Amino acid sequence: MNSLPLLVFIVLIAAMFLMTRSTRKRQQQATQMRNEIQPGNGVRTIGGMYATVKEVNEDTVLLDAGPGVDLLFAKNAIGAILTDDEYNRIVHGIEHDLKSDADVVPDDASSLTETDDEPAEAAAASDDKAVDLGKKDAAADEAEAAEKADGPAESATAEAKADEEPKKTDGDSDAK
Repeated sequence: MNSLPLLVFIVLIAAMFLMTRSTRKRQQQATQMRNEIQPGNGVRTIGGMYATVKEVNEDTVLLDAGPGVDLLFAKNAIGAILTDDEYNRIVHGIEHDLKSDADVVPDDASSLTETDDEPAEAAAASDDKAVDLGKKDAAADEAEAAEKADGPAESATAEAKADEEPKKTDGDSDAK
């Protein structure tokens, strides 16, 4: 007599028993949670809507979704009962801060400087020159370099040389 088919049958029965047991346990927890709903609780429906319980009946729940908006839902449509802190955080954006005495970290670095001067005054007080990160063409760079090195007389000749050369656009290239 071959015991392999019997062993496979027993394993399948055990797997089905375990799956139905866990499903039944979750259903009992959901039913218990829905029976504990009280007026004033914040809830999330299975559709993802957040509201406050206004009235509880045998099979239905009246929810307050906003000023003047009352909605009637089946109890089975309630997905979760939220704590007051969680409901206020999600719906109203109110964070319950347990560390209210702790230092507050600023959002930007402007409050970390020691001086209260304006940025322009702070830059003028230091000997640093402003850095221009804008894009310039090569002719303008040569003209500025020539003007700094030799003065305005030779910068005019550098500009004339730059004007004689054909200007390249981004699409042009010498290599073919």
